[in-house]
Parts: sequence; structure tokens; C-alpha cells
Amino acid sequence: MEKKKARFETEVIHAGYSNDEHQGSLVPPLYQTSTFTFANAEQGERRFAGKEEGFIYSRLGNPTVKILENKMAVLEKGEAALAFSSGMAAVSAVLMALTKTGDHILCSQGVYGCTFGLMELLKDKYGIGHNFSLMDSKETLENDILPNTACIYIETPINPTMKLVDLEMAARIASERGIPVVVDNTFCSPYLQTPIELGCDIVIHSATKYICGHGDVIAGLVIGKKEFIETVSRTTQKDIGGIISPFDAWLLLRGIKTLPVRMDRHSANAAHLFEFLRSHEKVDSIYFPGDPEHLDYEIMKKQMKQPGGLISFTIKGTKETAQKFINHLQLIKIAVSLGDAETLIQHPATMTHAVVPEEERRKMGIENTLLRLSVGLEAWEDIREDLEQAFDKI
Repeated sequence: MEKKKARFETEVIHAGYSNDEHQGSLVPPLYQTSTFTFANAEQGERRFAGKEEGFIYSRLGNPTVKILENKMAVLEKGEAALAFSSGMAAVSAVLMALTKTGDHILCSQGVYGCTFGLMELLKDKYGIGHNFSLMDSKETLENDILPNTACIYIETPINPTMKLVDLEMAARIASERGIPVVVDNTFCSPYLQTPIELGCDIVIHSATKYICGHGDVIAGLVIGKKEFIETVSRTTQKDIGGIISPFDAWLLLRGIKTLPVRMDRHSANAAHLFEFLRSHEKVDSIYFPGDPEHLDYEIMKKQMKQPGGLISFTIKGTKETAQKFINHLQLIKIAVSLGDAETLIQHPATMTHAVVPEEERRKMGIENTLLRLSVGLEAWEDIREDLEQAFDKI
């Protein structure tokens, strides 16, 4: 009889791990080793030739890391996954695997600042071009695809403007042209959104954020078809070397078990704070996928389980007003990450997107008065009170 498929909340705890294969250990063991021994020379030869399964060297594979990869493949509805030392290691490995000199990358209108920096590096050093598309309609996307477009790279929600891209539409148009679609799913996690189920090809995470959830790991993840993942494993991961440590993989396995519980709380807290911020006299504009007046609200309802835990908003005034506001916060910490238990706030124009030229930032919708709030797990009333007292001082 076919085994019944478990729900996400169960898979996040049990998927990808068998106690029987690890001495009955309830918790996945930490294999903190750099290398693995062979029973004999012939076994070493077979493993290096790919004729026998087994571990060789932790840059090429590690049991603790493999458990994490197997779990993430299940959660993101992919065939296989790879773990990396950072989100940017994952982004770099994927884009380098998909492109060559003379190719073109089509990006959503707005990406993480370091992703933008990588795109510029690929252009300047290797002649791989890129441009940004609103991707707000079939016509826009079709017009922005070039004959040499090698992949479509999408953030949704986009960092930090919270714009959304219709992934089913993008995947359908790209599939007709044989172009792979890469989605940075960091802001949602697989609990809120599964791009592969919507027709996309490759999913990337900065696992530092919601996958970890505790602010103590730097890591990245890539999920996709087995053939593509194996290609990346043999080339841009193995040879460039951006691999995750076994200990960091173990910490991610520990953190991910509570992902659904955490995401429910992040999302519920954010919804409360959105209601507070949307009507505040010192807030000029607010960007939250759960806003019924958000231009992409219908897309959110179609492809996301919940609106998530991030809110961006502009302060009435100047850059200095925005900086003064965050300097007066007491509970909320000024930091550039997201997805932690603590509520964090940052100023994108001078922090995460400082590398992006001002003209390009403005095209992305990143004004000098824009702030990004990563809503944590504290009592939402305490977060609101901290925001209130900081507003009172500007």
C-alpha cells in the first residue's frame, strides 16, 4: 500500500531522516569530520568514479548536510537540494551554472543588494548582461526577454519593496521558450510559498533567515531537479567551494522543526502591526502583501499561504528623519537580517542596498525614507509600543 503523504507540519520534523540509519538517534547526528575512510583502495576508486554511493570528503558531501538537503527537497517539492555556506554562495553557484559569456539574465524589478552586486560583477568581468523587468503582465515579461536570455531571476516578495511577481505566469512564459526560472524564496520559506509547484525550476534560500530562525547561522540552499542539482554539485559548488559546515547544517535541522509555528507567529504579528502603521500620521506609505489595497494583493492570495512577517514603510520627512526614528527604538534592534525571533529594522538605502546606485535604487522604489521591518516573535503589543514611543520623538 502506498505510504500516506504527510502534511507540511509533519514533514518539517520527519522528512529526509531515518533513525534506523543513524544508530537509532532521535536527533540527526553531527558528523563533524572533514574526510571519510575507505575499506580498501578499490572502494575509494569506485566512489571517486561515481560507481558507488558513499562519502569521500565533506566538501563533496557529508551525512548531516545530506539530511538537511533531503529535507529541503521534500519541503520545497523539488527532486534534490544542495546546502551552501551562505545565501550568496547559493545565488552565485546557480547563476554561474546557468550562464556563459554573452548570455543575459532577466531580473525582477528589485533584488537584494549583494545579488545586484553579483550581477554587476558578472557583467563587468564575464560579459553576462542583465536588466530589470516589472514582470507585471504577460506582455511586459515577453517584451523584456531577449534572444540570449539564459534565465529569469525573481524575488517575490521583492526585497525591500514587497512587490510580488505572478510565478505561474512567469513560469508559463519561460517554459514556452525553454528558459529556467530561478526564485529567491527567502522571504516566504516553503511554508508560505512553493515556487516549484507553481511551475518554476529552481528555488534559492538565504537559510540564514526563516529556515534557521534563530540568528546564529549563515547558510544558503538551492532546490531543483536532480539533474541540475547534480551539475551544480559537480561544478560550481565543488570547484568554487562555498559549502556549508556540518555544524551549521545541524543547527538548521534544529531550527527548521519549528518553522510552521514561527511563521504563523511572524505573520500574525505583522498583520497586527500593519493595522497600526497603515493609519499612523507619520507613515507616508506602507508595503505589505496582506494589504487589500496592495497592487499585488490578488497574487498574494493566489500563491502565498499568508502575507509573511515583513513590512516596509516610508516615514514622512527625510533620510535623517528615518534614521532618527530607528535610533529611538529600544526593543526593536537595528540590524540587516530578517526572520529572527527578535524584531529587526533597517534602512535599505544606506544598508542592504547601499551598493545599488541611487538612480537604480529609486527605479526599484527604494526611497531614502524607506524602512524595512522584520517582525519577530515578541508580543506584538510590545513591538507596537516601541514603535509608538519612537514616532513620538521625531
